[in-house]
Amino acid sequence: MAAYVIAQMQVHHIEKYREYASKVMATIGAFEGKLLAADTVDVREGTQPYPRTVIGEFPTAEAARAWYESAEYQAILPLRLESTTGTLYIVEGFSMPS
Repeated sequence: MAAYVIAQMQVHHIEKYREYASKVMATIGAFEGKLLAADTVDVREGTQPYPRTVIGEFPTAEAARAWYESAEYQAILPLRLESTTGTLYIVEGFSMPS
């Protein structure tokens, strides 16, 4: 079952974030991940404390976790942590019963 990595953030150091963004895609492919969305959000209900949302898809939650914990991603993670404030989580997809 597919799993999704969802990051919501406020970028406060754009150059450092751009460096992270230029390197992150190279870490995703080895785990069969892909980027689905990356932009500001259009909030229709409630509040969103972080204006930027990024959604990635992996074939399984295990693949998403393996990507996050990989040496390649861990090497660039400090760039994101130093340039943004926000959240990152993994959520498993599901199939609706027929």
